[in-house]
Amino acid sequence: MILQVRDLRVSFPAGTAVDGISFGLERGRTLGVVGESGSGKSVSSLAIMGLHREAAVSGSIVFDGEELVGAPASRVRELRGRRMAMIFQDPLSSLHPFYTVGEQIAEAYRLHLRTSRRVARERAVEMLAEVGIPEPRRRADEYPHHFSGGMRQRVMIAMALSCEPDLLIADEPTTALDVTVQAQILELIRKIQEDRAVAVMMITHDLGVVARVADEVLVMYGGRTAEHAPAREIFRSPRHPYTRGLLASVLRLTAGEEEDGGRLPAIPGNPPSLLAPPSGCRFHPRCARYAAAPDDACVTEAPEPRPAGPGGATHRTACHLIDISGGRR
Repeated sequence: MILQVRDLRVSFPAGTAVDGISFGLERGRTLGVVGESGSGKSVSSLAIMGLHREAAVSGSIVFDGEELVGAPASRVRELRGRRMAMIFQDPLSSLHPFYTVGEQIAEAYRLHLRTSRRVARERAVEMLAEVGIPEPRRRADEYPHHFSGGMRQRVMIAMALSCEPDLLIADEPTTALDVTVQAQILELIRKIQEDRAVAVMMITHDLGVVARVADEVLVMYGGRTAEHAPAREIFRSPRHPYTRGLLASVLRLTAGEEEDGGRLPAIPGNPPSLLAPPSGCRFHPRCARYAAAPDDACVTEAPEPRPAGPGGATHRTACHLIDISGGRR
C-alpha cells in the first residue's frame, strides 16, 4: 500500500472541510474520488501533498510507510514532485507564462535530481515526446499560451511525471476539455500508469471519468465518506442515497429511461455549508429515504462507514438507514 489515509481532518478558521475520511491506495491502482463542489475532494488531495498553509491537518497520512502529518515541511517538499506529483485542474494558471514549457519541466527535474541543465533539458524533451506532443524539441522552447488546452494538460502531465513519482494526484484533469481530448488525456494517464505502476488518485465530479479509469471509488459528501467500494459495485449496487442520486442524474443513451417526461432527476437542496453543517448525517436534509421515514439517529449521530454490500468489507457505506446486506433497515 503506497498511500494510507486514516481519520483525516482538515480545518480552516471558517470550518472543517474534511472530517475524518479514511482510504488506502495500492501501486498501479486508481482511486476515483467523487462528489459535488465543496465535498472536500480537492482539500483532501492538497493535504496529502502538504500544500495547505492556513489549515489544521490531523489524522494520519502514511506514504510508503512514512507519516506525513506532523513531518517537517522540508521533508514533505522533498517528496512532493519527486515521489508524489499532482496535476491541477487549470493548466494555464498552473504554468508560468514567462517561461517556456521546457524550462518549467527541466526546473522540476533539476530541483529533485540535482542534474545539469543539459541533462534536464533532454529530460524535458523526452517527457514531451512521451505524452504525445509532436516536435517536442521545438515545442519545448514555446510558451504555455502557444499550446491548446489539451496540449497544456499534456505538458502538466509531463512535468508531474518527469521525476517518475510513485503517486499521481489528478484534480479534475479533464474539466475544461472537449470530449475527444478528455478521452485522449485519460488514455494517456492510463497508459503511463500501466507502464510505470503509478498509483493514481483521480478527483472528479464526472462519473463517466470514474467509470472509465477507477478501480475503486470514494464518494464524499460534506467532508465525509458517504460510500467506498470497488468501482464495479458502485455502479451496479450503490447503497448510499447520495450515491444513488448522483448515478440517477447521469444522462443515459437509452431513450425513455428518465422520469418526468425525459427530465433527469435531481438531488433537492444544496451541499452543506462549512459554517453551519447539519447535525448527524450531513446528507439527511436532502435525503429522500429520510424524508419518507425519518430516523432520529440521522439527526443526532454521524454515521460511520460500515460493510453494506455484496463486496463485504470492501464495500462500505455511511448510512443509518441500510443494513449490512444493503437493504432498508
